[in-house]
Amino acid sequence: MYYFLFVFLFTVSCTTDHGISTSGGDRFIDSLLSQMTLEEKVGQMTLYVSRWAVTGPTLNGDVEKELRAGRVGAVYNAISVEYVRRLQKIAVEETRMHIPLIFGFDVIHGFKTIFPLPLAEACSWDLSLIEKTTALQAKEAAAAGLNWTFSPMVDIARDPRWGRVVEGAGEDPYYGSLVAAAKVRGYQGADLASPATLLACVKHFAAYGAPEAGREYNTVDMSERTLREVYLPPYHAAVAAGVGSVMTSFNDLNGIPSTANRWLLHDILRGEWGFRGVVISDYTSINELVNHGIAADEKEAALLAIRAGVDMDLQGGDYIRNLPALVREGRVPEALIDSAVFRILKAKYALGLFDDPYRYLDEEREKKTILSQEMLGHALQAAHESVVLLKNDTVGGRPLLPLSKKVHKVAVIGPLGDSRRDMLGSWSGAGNSGDVTTLLQGIRDKLPGAVVRYAGGCELTGDDRSGFSEALALARSSDVVILALGEGAWQNGEAASRSDINLSGMQEELAEAVLNAGRPTVVVIMAGRPLTIARLAEKAPAIVYGWQLGTTAGTALADILFGDYNPSGRLVISFPRNTGQIPVYYSMKTTGRPKSDQKFTSKYLDIPNTPLYPFGYGLSYTRFEYSGLSVAKDTIAFGEPLTITVRVKNSGDRDGIEVVQLYVRDVVASVTRPAKELKGFRRLSLKAGEEKTVSFTLTSDDLRFYDREMRFTAEPGAFRVFVGRNAEETLEGGFYLKK
Repeated sequence: MYYFLFVFLFTVSCTTDHGISTSGGDRFIDSLLSQMTLEEKVGQMTLYVSRWAVTGPTLNGDVEKELRAGRVGAVYNAISVEYVRRLQKIAVEETRMHIPLIFGFDVIHGFKTIFPLPLAEACSWDLSLIEKTTALQAKEAAAAGLNWTFSPMVDIARDPRWGRVVEGAGEDPYYGSLVAAAKVRGYQGADLASPATLLACVKHFAAYGAPEAGREYNTVDMSERTLREVYLPPYHAAVAAGVGSVMTSFNDLNGIPSTANRWLLHDILRGEWGFRGVVISDYTSINELVNHGIAADEKEAALLAIRAGVDMDLQGGDYIRNLPALVREGRVPEALIDSAVFRILKAKYALGLFDDPYRYLDEEREKKTILSQEMLGHALQAAHESVVLLKNDTVGGRPLLPLSKKVHKVAVIGPLGDSRRDMLGSWSGAGNSGDVTTLLQGIRDKLPGAVVRYAGGCELTGDDRSGFSEALALARSSDVVILALGEGAWQNGEAASRSDINLSGMQEELAEAVLNAGRPTVVVIMAGRPLTIARLAEKAPAIVYGWQLGTTAGTALADILFGDYNPSGRLVISFPRNTGQIPVYYSMKTTGRPKSDQKFTSKYLDIPNTPLYPFGYGLSYTRFEYSGLSVAKDTIAFGEPLTITVRVKNSGDRDGIEVVQLYVRDVVASVTRPAKELKGFRRLSLKAGEEKTVSFTLTSDDLRFYDREMRFTAEPGAFRVFVGRNAEETLEGGFYLKK
């Protein structure tokens, strides 16, 4: 009889920690630990990656041998019920301790059904939607035998040259924290033992989103104040929401790589925040301590990582090769190993794997869940809400968008007009491009009676203009042109930093030629980051930022272009005018010489300080008017609530959704403060002609920051409040916080 069946012998009180919640299990885990050899313990701290061959997923011979010896605790990249069952059977039936494996995968924005890229979906400002998306991702991935996702990525990113900006929620710590918590709740659900949930892993701890020059894996150097105020809050929010695991980052932070940073992992994560879950290295990041130059060899790297607080080694095999010897040499206390293994076994217990290691493995559920109507329907809704309308000029007496469904001849031009793979975006899980609806197909489905033709015009990269003539001929013979431009899936994500984030290849030249053809033209940009599109923004009458929306991309974009969905997305990251302006973000400080008409002030000679499109920006097919900003009191005391109200009216002729945003500025403080900080928002649905009053509540807790002595506090003084449609277009009021 398998060891996991003995769990019923142990009944203990419920424990709840920042990390995972379980109904007991501590005595069971302690008993298990007492019977394990040192090598078996370190085996639980070891995760290996399954590879893909022509015939499907496989483990190499050495790893499978290690697995049978009980020296593997988790497997990454093993998908499908059939394959997971085979590996789990080895673990629980052929090893001495019968300890089940945990199976992990990068379920970043979908498993088989691919939802919009995380940065795109963040532009919905719809936390309930985001939570449901992650819950459905978990449900689908769990149906394929998985029980651990290396998501959410909650790194604040203000440099769009960095490819992994695509995986986060943008530039703002307040909003990023709300998204982080929503995703943890979505993945883990109310009961982690449910076969429809996944153990979440927040990453990358810490400050991975701020590499110098936006270059992947590069060093990060910043003040502790900036770290704590801007970069740490989303991780903290994920921990407070009960995330079960945390992944270290590749970068060093102020000279100490995260994977060897005891101050981060022990003092802050476990000490200050009370995290009790599993800390896992990023892929071979323990081994890479040698490359960083703080470990002479991999044995020393393992020593540094375990002392810092890393529980599990992802793929590097450094722990299994070196920790047993380090323990026997007296350099690592075995109690340190026991603590790490306890946390790993507790995660497996919380997932219900000791009760039934095959609980996730149901072929019938796998067939019913993957690419189901439940998944595809929500993917379409998420795609609708993610799209941001950037420009919509009047053409022929009316806004160009939405387009009329009575149009007869439509030209779809551009390298992304009929691309299935690129619609999935980077980190597209086990998604299949064959399941994707492209923009071309979406428009054809929308307009069955029209003639919808396609010409690529050019490739995403290179200088080949040979397709221009076909594209221009098609444009001139059409009633309306839709230009499909942007990035390929391979141009964003990990190891996809770009020094120039303009439209690559001949795309901008193609766009200019097509725009000069004189036909009504809508530009649809599909990308995983903000691109520098200043020239295009000046010339194109309409621009839709369609990101990379996943499986239902083409249907969603067609719905928006032809008016079946009124775009409601709002940017969560500022769009730079050019690459030289980076970083540009809304919460910059004013400096001692704010920009003015004088020469010796903080400005560029060639462009404004402001972004091309600010944080919070996005248009609609209707109009919203703000009026009557009211701050209930001129003065409040510490702890006293302050109500701020504003009237918002839909003054157009279509129903629509507005995102009403509240910003605050601390006018005088002991340290310099940002010009504006987001402190609240409301996603407001208004019928045509309808007006509503929107209320926000602030207290002194919302005004806290790290003062000159690094105390997290609010200070008395004057504050300004700003309410509006984005960080730049606001109404303004004020109040005073007294002692």
